[in-house]
Amino acid sequence: MPSKSSARLAALTVAAACSAASTIVLTSPAHAESVRIHDIQGSTRISPYAGKQVTDVAGIVTGIRTYGSSRGFWIQDPAPDADPATSEGVFVFTSSVPKGVAVGDSVTVSGTVTEYVPGGATSGNQSVTEITKPTTTVVSSGNALPAAAAITSRSVPAAYAPAGDTAAGGSVNALPLQPSKYALDHYEALEGMSVRVTDTRVVGATDPYTELWVTVKPHENRNRHGGTVYGSYDAQNTGRLQIQSLGATADFPKANVGDTLTGSTTGPLDYNQFGGYTLVASELGTLKSAGLERETTRKQRSSELAVATYNVENLDPADDTFAAHAAAIVNNLKSPDIVSLEEIQDNNGAKNDGTVAADQTLTKLIDAIVAAGGPKYDWRSIDPADGTDGGEPGGNIRQAFLFNPERVSFADRAGGDATTATAVTKIRGKAHLTLSPGRVAPADEAWKNSRKPLAGEFVFRGRSVFVIANHFNSKGGDQGLTSQYQPPSRSSETQRHRQATLVNAFVKDILDTQKNADVVTLGDINDFEFSKTAQLLEGRGELWSAIKSLPRNERYSYVYQGNSQVLDQILISPSIRRDCDFEYDSVHVNAEFHDQISDHDPQILRFRP
Repeated sequence: MPSKSSARLAALTVAAACSAASTIVLTSPAHAESVRIHDIQGSTRISPYAGKQVTDVAGIVTGIRTYGSSRGFWIQDPAPDADPATSEGVFVFTSSVPKGVAVGDSVTVSGTVTEYVPGGATSGNQSVTEITKPTTTVVSSGNALPAAAAITSRSVPAAYAPAGDTAAGGSVNALPLQPSKYALDHYEALEGMSVRVTDTRVVGATDPYTELWVTVKPHENRNRHGGTVYGSYDAQNTGRLQIQSLGATADFPKANVGDTLTGSTTGPLDYNQFGGYTLVASELGTLKSAGLERETTRKQRSSELAVATYNVENLDPADDTFAAHAAAIVNNLKSPDIVSLEEIQDNNGAKNDGTVAADQTLTKLIDAIVAAGGPKYDWRSIDPADGTDGGEPGGNIRQAFLFNPERVSFADRAGGDATTATAVTKIRGKAHLTLSPGRVAPADEAWKNSRKPLAGEFVFRGRSVFVIANHFNSKGGDQGLTSQYQPPSRSSETQRHRQATLVNAFVKDILDTQKNADVVTLGDINDFEFSKTAQLLEGRGELWSAIKSLPRNERYSYVYQGNSQVLDQILISPSIRRDCDFEYDSVHVNAEFHDQISDHDPQILRFRP
């Protein structure tokens, strides 16, 4: 799931860029003024001094950032005003590693007040009020730091954000901050200040960039592993907060969901491109493990067909994760009869040389499964046309079927290729695919730069089962939950809605041909079970997302910015939902772990055709 600038800032000038992904937004220059930090921050997201020169801004240095593209230091006024909407801290941007200042120094700073938008003005992100091109004078050293403001379950409001000003394109920039009413206003009113969280539970595992997510609201939509479930567009989970470190990355804790940072985690509150409000810790709590273990589903019975979906995250022959993926399929998924794989790359991965075949990738995975004690799977897939299906450039990701030929057979009907559409025909009163494997409407604009669905016809115990493997358009380009636009725009939905409509129409063709046909539509849908995408895919009862058979707090396959959410789904036709004894399991082996081999958890469905 990825704010101070835009329509309300139409009169402002984009004056500079600190990096390729960042923008400084200024008003026209003005004369220098001597002001306090809370005057600079003001009671809205945009500083009333933006673009103006200020002199001798007094504060205590509370943190120094020496890495990344946003180097500088934070200062905080030890004599705050009485207005809870005005922050007492501000970031001083020095461009290079700050010199001549230390934490605890009392300083005065002169420079230009700017509004820096992480990710650039087109990102929709909020901006960070900064002092740039600074001249700094150290007045004294070794001073006590201002007391850190405690962020707690009581201090953070339940409401997430105000509705944006429609006259400003939905921006909240010019709205007065109401920190006791809205969570985003609460965090914004603390921007740049030293803050503290205590005994917080991890809700987003440590990632390769040494970031993790915690919650200050331990009971907010909690699941049994300790995560925070995102169950609707109106339940954004206001207690989530990203944690980074001002210290050495080697010292950053390797945390899983459910672990706890005991004691205090303290540091300046920042806002960044990839998560919004972030506590940049100078003091990190001690990691206490919750002992989270990877889940294992049960083995299917001889009369049950087990169908799974698994996004293996850009798997190509050069990767070192084949044995781990094989172990997950064999040991955690118990060797399903059919596995729909997403993000299978071509034989040389991201090397962009026209290669589209993925037989080496799939063969290497199958061999690893055999080595792990699993069956000798067979596979079916269709190579995409080079560079047409999105994903990592050169990788040519696609869906593929693995199937256990000792348990199921594949109905091969030749002719399927990257651009030829499969269709539905009736033979002796039963539905059949004209091409198997085949692609669903691959020439339609809905699949431009996106993966085309792969349809296959399987036979289990004498009954045909139609399986449609999907990998819908990603959420790239959507505004984040902490966007300056509220509610944030989800522009990527437009393409997924067209994709869902096409797949539903194809399923409807099958069911119109054979009312009781068993159809499984599955994969990385890249959208939530409550989304319009899912509703369009379900249609008027042609399909039903089986993850909804689980309790609400167990519906998730992915963790993003501390929200446990559904992206991967298995949808079933009425014959399976009503006439079969089906069982659904979201098998949590990746998304909640810092040492994940994919960012998705596999899903599995067992039923008796």
